[in-house]
Amino acid sequence: MRIREVEISDDMIRLGQFLKLADLADNGAHARDLVESGEVTVNGRVENRRGAQLGDGDVVAVGGEKVRLVTNR
Repeated sequence: MRIREVEISDDMIRLGQFLKLADLADNGAHARDLVESGEVTVNGRVENRRGAQLGDGDVVAVGGEKVRLVTNR
């Protein structure tokens, strides 16, 4: 499976924001629903905190799509 990369300009980003930025969620409510239903994994582990901090190299997966966070610093 190919892992797409999404770059941010800061060191960290919250999971809910990243889901929207990476087009894994349509909006904040959708991001919340995905996280609360256990459909989101970070580095292979289910993450149930929408406010979880992500950093460089973290891999977020929803369904069959995986996205790696890359920082621009």
